[in-house]
Amino acid sequence: MSFGQQGGPPSQWDPWKPQSQQPWSSGGGEQTPDWAALAEASETRNRRRRLFFIVGGALATVGIGTAVAMAVVSANGDDQANKPTSSLPATADIPSATGTVPSFAPTSAPPPLDPKEFIASRGKDTAPLSAKLLFPGTQLTMGSTVYKKGETSDTKNCAAADAVQTSLGKILKANGCTQFMRVSYTKDGVSVTVGVAVFDTEAAAQKAKSQVNTKKDIVKSLPGGAVKAFCNSAICRTTSNSYGRYAYFTISGFAGGKNVTEKDTAVFSIGDNLAEFTFRQIHRRGEAQASTAAGE
Repeated sequence: MSFGQQGGPPSQWDPWKPQSQQPWSSGGGEQTPDWAALAEASETRNRRRRLFFIVGGALATVGIGTAVAMAVVSANGDDQANKPTSSLPATADIPSATGTVPSFAPTSAPPPLDPKEFIASRGKDTAPLSAKLLFPGTQLTMGSTVYKKGETSDTKNCAAADAVQTSLGKILKANGCTQFMRVSYTKDGVSVTVGVAVFDTEAAAQKAKSQVNTKKDIVKSLPGGAVKAFCNSAICRTTSNSYGRYAYFTISGFAGGKNVTEKDTAVFSIGDNLAEFTFRQIHRRGEAQASTAAGE
C-alpha cells in the first residue's frame, strides 16, 4: 500500500521557519537526513548571530561614548560650553593671579613716653611735690616686712642745720638744691631716715651726689611718732644716690646709741629697702606724669 502525495511542488525547508519540513533524500528505501544541508544551515545561523552581536556591540559603544561626552559637557556648565568662542570674555577681562596686590601704608603707634624725662628737669616735673606725697600712708610693706612710719619734714632751705650736717648742706646749696624732704621708718628697734634733695636738672643732682662723702656728708635722723631717737652720736650706716633731678640719702641705726657693725644685717636691710623704695617712688612720679601727657 502506498500513500499518495498532495498536489504542488514539495515544500522547501527553511531553518528559520518553524513549520517548514526538513528535506529528505528521494532515494528509495529507508530515508536518511541530508547531513550536508544541516551543516550549511547551522553555519548560516552562526554567521547571522556573530553579525548581530558585532553590530549590537558597536551601537552600544557609540551610545556609551555619546553619554560620556554629554556628561562632560554638562559638568563644564551648559552656559559656557554652548557659547561660541567670540562670546567668551576677552583675556584682558579675566582676573590674573599676578595682578597688582593692594598695598597699605605701614602704621605704628608712637613710642611710649619715657618716665625719666619727666623727672629729669624742673620744666617737665611740674606735679605737686612734698614729703607726704612722695611717702604716703602710715606704714610701708615690702614683701612680708612691715615698717612703721614716723615723722616727715619739708623745707626749702637745703642747708638747714636740723636737716643735714653742715658739709652736706654746703654741697646741696652749691648745686642749686631747691627743696629738702625727710621721712623715717622703723622695725624692731632699727630705724632709717631718708633725705631727698630736689634740683632743677638731672646734671645738678648727679654732680651733688658725686661730691658727697658718706662718712661725713650725711642727713640727720628724724625721730618722732613710732621712731625713737637714733644715730645722734653712735656710728650708723649711710648711703647716697641720685635719679633724675633728685639726690637721696639714708642713715640707719639702732635706737639707744648702739653702734652699727658689718654684722648688723638688719640695719643694712632697712637702709637698702628704703633706698629702693625711694627710687621707685621717684620713678612712679615720672610714670604718672608721662601717662597724663600721653592722654592729652
